[in-house]
Amino acid sequence: MRKRIMATAGALCIGFTSVVSAAPFGGTDDMGYAGKLWSAMEGDGLVGNNAIMSAPYTGVHPHGAILDTLDATTTVDGKKNVVIIKRNYGGPGVSKQAVANDPAKFLKAITVMYKRPGYDPEDKDWFWVKFNPKGGVLKNPKGMSLAGKVAKGAAEGCIACHTAAPGGDLVFNHDRYK
Repeated sequence: MRKRIMATAGALCIGFTSVVSAAPFGGTDDMGYAGKLWSAMEGDGLVGNNAIMSAPYTGVHPHGAILDTLDATTTVDGKKNVVIIKRNYGGPGVSKQAVANDPAKFLKAITVMYKRPGYDPEDKDWFWVKFNPKGGVLKNPKGMSLAGKVAKGAAEGCIACHTAAPGGDLVFNHDRYK
């Protein structure tokens, strides 16, 4: 009897460990893909030093006081797809003019939606990631890396917020990616 209990407890621990380690986002595959995405965007001049910039505009939480957004294409793993890049600016003295004059001084994060066909059909196949200005993936308060199906099914997070976007494509600016 004691051996059966120990075996059952061991099996439960193994099962529990596999459930705990299967994070809904921010896992090894998501982090690897985020790195490839950053490299592709950097190669296209969409992020990094001297990146293409759009006109700064007043932002809203959670992105930042001032934003600029690019809608472009980039190629990851030989597949060219749509990418939406939102630069999030903040800090003392931030304004549209200050960001236009010195974007690097105020850049806090870069949030990205990359269309990845077959990745997450339920959520329009977007791969989500939040980078720091140098391309590192940022983490949420629970220490989870913000890459992949970020906060799917949660009360807060990329997917949870963007489901409210009109048009059914999870994009607030337009309805082109249904």
